[in-house]
Amino acid sequence: MVTAFRGSFPCGRDLNVIARRSRIYSSTKLFSLVCATMMSGLLPSTIFAQNVVAARPPVSPEAMALHRLVKRPVVKSTTPVDVAESSSGVNSAQGPGAGPRDLGEPGCDLFPAPANIGTNVGLSYFGPPPSTVNQSLVGPVQLLNTGQVDATAGTITIPLYKGKVKSTGKTAWYILTDVSDPGIAAELGLNFSAKMNNITTAARTGNLGPDGNIIFDKGTVNFAPERNIVPGPEGAEFPPKSFTPGEVGDANYSPFVRIANGGGVVYNAPMVAYNVDASQINFPNGNVDYTKVHDEVVAIDPINMTVTLNLINGFSFGRPVWYISMDASIPLAAAIEHNTYAPLMAKLLLGNDDSAGSPIERIFIATNGQEGCDNPQRQGLSADLNDGHRPNNTLGGIPTLALDYSPAWDANLYTWTDDAINKGYRQQLREEFQILTYAQDGLIMGASQTAPFGSAGFSINCPIVQRLD
Repeated sequence: MVTAFRGSFPCGRDLNVIARRSRIYSSTKLFSLVCATMMSGLLPSTIFAQNVVAARPPVSPEAMALHRLVKRPVVKSTTPVDVAESSSGVNSAQGPGAGPRDLGEPGCDLFPAPANIGTNVGLSYFGPPPSTVNQSLVGPVQLLNTGQVDATAGTITIPLYKGKVKSTGKTAWYILTDVSDPGIAAELGLNFSAKMNNITTAARTGNLGPDGNIIFDKGTVNFAPERNIVPGPEGAEFPPKSFTPGEVGDANYSPFVRIANGGGVVYNAPMVAYNVDASQINFPNGNVDYTKVHDEVVAIDPINMTVTLNLINGFSFGRPVWYISMDASIPLAAAIEHNTYAPLMAKLLLGNDDSAGSPIERIFIATNGQEGCDNPQRQGLSADLNDGHRPNNTLGGIPTLALDYSPAWDANLYTWTDDAINKGYRQQLREEFQILTYAQDGLIMGASQTAPFGSAGFSINCPIVQRLD
């Protein structure tokens, strides 16, 4: 069976190279037949690739009518937030930690420079970016379109939902970021992920109520724990000496929910507060009480039903991106990521990347990259634990760059070998196949210098928000 492809179907190239680079697990004969069919114009390449990812019929008109109740007005503006009140910027503190634009230094702020640098004309001469014509071209491109991105603060404000957990009868405040159906994604402004159709036992179940809010069958989160993390010694801060996540889900909690009365569609619906009323989480201008609210929340307004979330720097195929980090399948990752420990996520099938039935895409995380926000080569978990800024992770496929996006990221940790470091090869890696080549060449290993490269055995829920270029 043929699996997902990076962009449109790449016929006309050497078949062995294509098979290797596109992770095709079928025979060359089948691949040739598909190419011939598409080149004759009988089968558009992007349609073929998309259907291969998850051949699932669209939801019925009745189900679509139910999902339309989920739609909320796009958040156009938000009250200015004092981010400094919401977090000290220190990694071990409560809250989201440092923002993506806090220092403006090259190792911690990936926002692209103006296009007119080095020219004799003003920026206005360049006009709109090519992405206004075709989103696959140079951006920026906002991908999660339910709210407004604040490019100065590095935040996004999106709708807040008020649902319920059926097993407890208590209120669940949550957000929506991704969905497994393309029509619903377009209707609601969410990210489309065909791979989410493959999330089975790692998703809880629920139903849409008459108001468009989700009634979850099970799954709760305790937001009371105090997040704490103690780095290792200087220069080897990862792994940390000790760690405690700031919010902990029960055994039935996962951000992914399959809607039983909505055609089996899967939403990414991370919880941001639980078992509290609006007056207890009314922090529209920041200064959030993190014993009641998710650590990535910068501001929350249950009166106007909006929530502002911190954005995180990363890369996808060489391009800088912003995403949010909401959940992780192990406590260590949840503590580092300032997100929720979601035990049910441990049931995700990991290690198979784009094979048939895969629910995940890969995220590549350095353990021992260079450190310092003033260092443009800064990257990795030791850097994160050293200065409190995020590690500049490299993501696999995202919308507009690939067809195999999933917010369920299979963490592939990599460690630079002593030999590579001594030879001066250690650098900031921004592209998946560059990383895979370095692993093939023995310059990087797995989670340690003795571990094989590959899945580290845990996943992170990181919905994509914006491609910066």
